[in-house]
Amino acid sequence: MDRMIATAQFGQQDIARRLGLNVTDLTCLGFLIEAAAAGESLVAGDLAERARLTTGAVTGVLNRLEKAGYIRRRPSPDDRRKVHVVMEETAQERILEVYGPFYQRLGALFADYSPDEIAVLADWFARARALLQDSLDDIRRELTDLPPVKR
Repeated sequence: MDRMIATAQFGQQDIARRLGLNVTDLTCLGFLIEAAAAGESLVAGDLAERARLTTGAVTGVLNRLEKAGYIRRRPSPDDRRKVHVVMEETAQERILEVYGPFYQRLGALFADYSPDEIAVLADWFARARALLQDSLDDIRRELTDLPPVKR
């Protein structure tokens, strides 16, 4: 499992570079794609919360994603202080050029399993993700209890 996680982390670095981004920008782009697929519209503050970034850091991310042609900002019709982040129409296609071969390989791998086996795998990954999140939350709580590091 550790090897798979490490491979994924290194892979994200390579994929980000191929898309002309850094890993944080790619992570934020992933949150935007996920929200769009769920029919949600994210504002910059939502993205900051999901990515665990400050609003200032998210502004930098959005500047870079916009400059790279992945997103555009649209003022909120309800609150002029808020800005909705919208995927550019060509963004998904550009991203799939890089991720597409991996998704095809995953599809071929899943074809080796029955629907019942896939259900067990999906359950395992969902539960493992929840356990990982709980563990990370514990670690973050412990970090906030520590005194600041003197330099």
